[in-house]
Amino acid sequence: MKKLITAHGLTFEPLIDSTEIAARVAAIGHEIQEAYQTKHPLFLCVLNGAFVFAADLLRACEIACEVSFVRLASYDGMASKGEIKTVLGVDADLKGRHIIVVEDIVDSGRTLHHFMSDLKKLEPASIALAVLLVKPDAIEFPVQIDYKGFDIANKFVVGYGLDYDGLCRNLKDVYQLYTEDE
Repeated sequence: MKKLITAHGLTFEPLIDSTEIAARVAAIGHEIQEAYQTKHPLFLCVLNGAFVFAADLLRACEIACEVSFVRLASYDGMASKGEIKTVLGVDADLKGRHIIVVEDIVDSGRTLHHFMSDLKKLEPASIALAVLLVKPDAIEFPVQIDYKGFDIANKFVVGYGLDYDGLCRNLKDVYQLYTEDE
């Protein structure tokens, strides 16, 4: 029987367990390590959802690197508000730097499409994107994903940093919204 969880009255079922996540994050870390050995990249973690993924990813990269944080807002509950707002901006000079943006999930791609465009204006040497979860069927805006964890169905997910109105970020596995007809 599936281990179901509830948050704010909704039920979620397991989607990706922590061992699968750890293996994929380690593999992505190795890919980045090979590509950036001499480049001293700056990992730019998109808060709040990507902080768990970013922490594990940085530990999987045994190279000289730095980390900084940016906070973008586009969600309210389970739905995107459609507008992108930078709540906490980049506090480092990015000109000439190799940037790896770390994001938890790509749904429509709206947030990252706009953010990556804004980043390019800061004249970094390169920009790469590492994303844990991608919903291919939901993408409406073009986004170049360089390092991808998992493709998933277009369902609402929580866990491993992703939340539902503040809950579930601390879960070690990723869960999807449960529907009985499956």
